[in-house]
Formats: sequence, structure tokens, C-alpha cells
Amino acid sequence: MRALKIAATGMSAQQLRVETISNNLANMNTTAYNARRAEFADLHYQQVSRAGTVNASDGTVLPTGVQVGLGVRPAAISVHLSQGPLQETNNDLDVAIDGKGYLEVTLPSGQTAYTRDGALKQSGEGLIVTSDGYTVSPEITIPDDARSISINAEGEVYAYFDETAEGQILGQLTLAGFSNPKGLEAIGSNLFTETEASGAPLVATAGEDGLGTLRQGYLEASSVDAVREVTELIEAQRGYEMNAKVISAVDQMMGATTQVR
Repeated sequence: MRALKIAATGMSAQQLRVETISNNLANMNTTAYNARRAEFADLHYQQVSRAGTVNASDGTVLPTGVQVGLGVRPAAISVHLSQGPLQETNNDLDVAIDGKGYLEVTLPSGQTAYTRDGALKQSGEGLIVTSDGYTVSPEITIPDDARSISINAEGEVYAYFDETAEGQILGQLTLAGFSNPKGLEAIGSNLFTETEASGAPLVATAGEDGLGTLRQGYLEASSVDAVREVTELIEAQRGYEMNAKVISAVDQMMGATTQVR
């Protein structure tokens, strides 16, 4: 019976959906995290009789035919791109991106990665880095005797000293935009890398070319909606149970067949 394998694909699909939801709930407090959604497509069909074939000598054509579906398969796990609420922190090196765009980060391998996590830190050498110690590009070094740091909406970084009232510009943070940000590859630690699907990055000043602006002293919270996730979790659980019942029903039908005298 094909129903056994069909129901098995349904259970696997609902299991993947639950795993995706659980990852969303686990990242409810992750800075700038965007919720993921599991998407599915039907599997290929067995063509018992094709629509449009001639059914009789008089040329009668089958209007629909008989196509038996063979289950479901995962099609994608898509990122729901929506900006999370901005939370005030009052930290000099916390920056939230208000709008589209990603900060550039240089990994130890030399590869460029991208992030919306603006919880920046200062390394022992004075460089502005991420929480994992990866250097933010372009490199900006904060002097040891700087009293405070100011970052404006365009990403210009100023240092203030005790001796002078005016700030000294240290550099400018830039943002990168993508034609298809959903095509970025997530590598963990709130980092993404470029792929052929995402397209090449367009690096520009914050506020230009459709990119957002920077908000110093704020962080972008996770965009996960806990109520929606729990609702979808219940739906996935019920879908898993119904596919399990199909397997149980098929098992009873096969048992009845073997008991025929």
C-alpha cells in the first residue's frame, strides 16, 4: 500500500516543521534574529491514466485522468525578513540598523561575513569587533584615552577626549545590501555569508541606496512572535498525529487482508 510511505513523508515533514519552530522559540532573545518558516511541496505523481489520452475508438478524451500523489517533501526553510523592535541599551558601541542592511565582518579566515547584530565591543588593540571578536569592516580603532564614543545615523564614529570639546572622527561604518537577502547562508553566531542566490553585496553609506540608518545605544530584538510559533507548533503536532493515524489505519487494513480465509 502506497499510503504507508505517503504518511511517512507527512510525518517527516511535520517533524521538520517542529524542528524549525523549536529553533525559532530557542532564539526568542537572540539579537536581530528573524523567524524561519518550513515550506513544502508535493512529491511526484504516479500517472495511472494521463489526462488528454484517447479513451475510446470514437476519439473520446479523458478530461482529468488518474494521478496518484506520492507524498510531500521539504522545499525550503525561508527566512521571514522583518525588523524586530529596537531596545534601548545606552551603550556607546551598541548600534541597531533601522531599516535594511548588514554590517560587514571579517572572519579569521579572511572571508567576509554579514550581521545585523550590533552589540559591538572593543578589543584589546582598540578595534571595534563583534561579541565573538571578529573585526568589523572597515577597521576602526578607538584610542585608549577616549572618554566616549559617538556614532551618528550615517555610521560616522567620533571619539571625545577630556582635553577638547569637539569630537575626533575615527572612521565610518558602512552597510551592505543584497538583492535577495533570503538567499544568504546562515553560519551561526548571527552571521551570514554571500551565496549565488543572494547576489553580490552593495556596500554603501547608511541611509543611501535604500539602506537603513544606524541608531547608537539601541539593539534590534528578535522578530519571533511567540504566540504564532506556539499556534503553529500545535498545528504541526496535530498534523503529525493524523499521519500516524493513517499508518495505523493502513496497518489494520493489511492485517485484515492477511486474515482473509
